[in-house]
Amino acid sequence: MVEQTGEQAERPAQETVTQPQVQNQPPTQARPAWGILLVVLAAGALGLAYTIFTGITARAKASESLDRETRTNAIPTVFIVHPKATVGAEEIAVPGNMQAFIDTPIWARDSGYLKRWYVDIGGRVHQGDLLAEIDSPEVDRQLEQARADLGTSQANLKLSEVTAERYTGLFKTDSVAKQDVDNTVQDLAAKKTAVNSAQANVSRLQQMVSYEKVYAPFDGTITVRNIDVGGLVAAGANTIGQELFHLASTSILRVYVNVPENFSQAAKPGVTAALTLGEFPGRQFHGVVVRTANAIDVASRTLLVEVDVKNPTGELLPGSFASVHLKLPNRASAVTVPSNTLIFRKEGLQVAVVRQDHTVLVPVILGRDFGDEVEIVAGLTSKDQAIVNPSDSLSQGEQVRIAGPRTGQAD
Repeated sequence: MVEQTGEQAERPAQETVTQPQVQNQPPTQARPAWGILLVVLAAGALGLAYTIFTGITARAKASESLDRETRTNAIPTVFIVHPKATVGAEEIAVPGNMQAFIDTPIWARDSGYLKRWYVDIGGRVHQGDLLAEIDSPEVDRQLEQARADLGTSQANLKLSEVTAERYTGLFKTDSVAKQDVDNTVQDLAAKKTAVNSAQANVSRLQQMVSYEKVYAPFDGTITVRNIDVGGLVAAGANTIGQELFHLASTSILRVYVNVPENFSQAAKPGVTAALTLGEFPGRQFHGVVVRTANAIDVASRTLLVEVDVKNPTGELLPGSFASVHLKLPNRASAVTVPSNTLIFRKEGLQVAVVRQDHTVLVPVILGRDFGDEVEIVAGLTSKDQAIVNPSDSLSQGEQVRIAGPRTGQAD
């Protein structure tokens, strides 16, 4: 057996060492097909979700844009003008309503049926004139009964007087007891009280009978007649629908006006005022400031003033609208605006102005009338933005959009 050399002996050893290293390396494996499918599905789901989210977002933005555009288009567009500063007038004109100096309803004081009436609407009467008669037989019979009761009481009183006088005389001769005398004297006192009561009842019923005739309490004009012959009349002012007449004293008329606080010094008692009415163009009626409230109304910042106007001919009618012109002690600053900026409503004369893109209805006081323009002596300044031709539905605090200023008159 041939001995192996050292080189030969080492070679098999090397081979035995390196060969297992080659055999122990793990083989490369391929990625499974189902993993790739999951990745593809996830990517597709993400893409679909992104598409849906993008569509929803776009639709929401479109809806929001449409809603915003709708709200914007719903805001009314207005034209505005700036009031022009001018030198104020020497007087102010404030609206007022004429009232009768005395105005009262006339009610029935006695119940019954209307027998007849003597004055119709428009009739002028004097104090004490007979207006109507009421037929009340129940009260008439009660008066007859009361008079009969009074007669009975008076007869009983007469008997008690005789009895008391007789017993008093007998007591002096010790013919009757003291108790009997006291009884007759006290009976006499009771009979006197009964007579007084019966007399008071007769007087009451006589007064009720006198109410069957209705008289005028003062000079004036009948403005209302609510009853006719045969109508049932119920006594008392709280009975619905039983006001017989309405009487107004029109020889002097009261005119109540609210003067702005800034011009309250122009409305002192004794100051003369001129009144103009639409039914009397070109005419002026003269009145006098007779009294004021002596206090400023905190709600309207005005002073309540009463102006009395003489009306001897009766041509001025209660309830008429009048403009009261008061002289100002000093000329006040004022502005002019187009006439078509004025708003006539039950709250009074107003002008709509725009402040911070919202409307404000400002009460104003008129000065002079120039036709196409009017003078405003209180309520506006030259910095305000007055709305031209405001719509009837315009309200306080409404949001508006300004189309542009106008310097001329609106159509």
